[in-house]
Amino acid sequence: MKVLGIETSCDETGVAIYDSATHHVTHLLHTQIALHAQYGGVVPELASRDHVQYLVPLLQELLAAEKKSVDAVAYTSGPGLVGALLVGVTFARSLAYAWQVPSMAVHHMEGHLLAPFLDHPDLTFPFLALLVSGGHTLLVDVRGLGDYHLLGESLDDAAGEALDKTAKLLGLPYPGGALLAKLAESGTPNRFHFTRPLIDRPGLDFSFSGLKTAVLHTINQFETIDEQTRADIAHAFIAAVMDTLVIKCQRALKQLNYKNLVVAGGVSANKQLRQQLTELMQTLNGKLWLARPEFCTDNGAMIAYAGYRHLAQGEQTKDLAIRVKARWPLVAYDKDNSLYPQSKL
Repeated sequence: MKVLGIETSCDETGVAIYDSATHHVTHLLHTQIALHAQYGGVVPELASRDHVQYLVPLLQELLAAEKKSVDAVAYTSGPGLVGALLVGVTFARSLAYAWQVPSMAVHHMEGHLLAPFLDHPDLTFPFLALLVSGGHTLLVDVRGLGDYHLLGESLDDAAGEALDKTAKLLGLPYPGGALLAKLAESGTPNRFHFTRPLIDRPGLDFSFSGLKTAVLHTINQFETIDEQTRADIAHAFIAAVMDTLVIKCQRALKQLNYKNLVVAGGVSANKQLRQQLTELMQTLNGKLWLARPEFCTDNGAMIAYAGYRHLAQGEQTKDLAIRVKARWPLVAYDKDNSLYPQSKL
């Protein structure tokens, strides 16, 4: 089965074709970073218009490269920016209708969750998943496809959001998360220390808003801040975030008695997080499963694959209604089957 995946949930336009017979994926991605950089964040209306501009050319290029027919279309239906989602969903449903092939609505975070399967088809359920992105920080007990049980989540800022906001406090341009991590590499260890939030109490929830405030108070102690001090603060902040994520993963693995940990989402590309979790899983005689860096951020490949997994078990979105969801908890799929008419989710 060859599945076309379309991703337009925010500021990335992604298209991909996943071939289940060969496990081969061809994908193209257009990023809107330059478009939104001057505003310091994503402007929803501009994001929607940019998706309109680039979806057709990207698909034409993809189909020319693949030279293959498409058996089904999968698309992100939420969560995300409503306008951006509507562009992708309308386009995808129209293609499926014109081509007379099945279509499948995909949850954006489920796409991230399943992304490691693209490079690791030997990965099996169950496993613990840490989903860390700009909008979400979740610990999920993954017992099977669609069988997801929330263990913990951020009570305020997501990890990626906190990274971007802290980068802005330190004067880094948008999007600042990756730049902050790079700056932290030249920081002096132990010059500053930030509390690891919520690790001194039971549970698996996260909270990163206080860390951001602690950084602001630290910056305000200086009349002027030099480059090394900025790097030292960045180092301390990154260490606090990554330590917190690792501690909560270790706690969840012990609670579930699992040996497999999947980490996905944009923040999973962070080198320090990957190193610390690799060391953790070696200590626990377990295994860490990661998507390649290009599949950590938003992309069409993960949507194509997630769509394939659901289509392969007989699910599809049957009616012609165009439905999107700005907010859509991963573990609370629609009970009225409005997005998954035949789904067990």
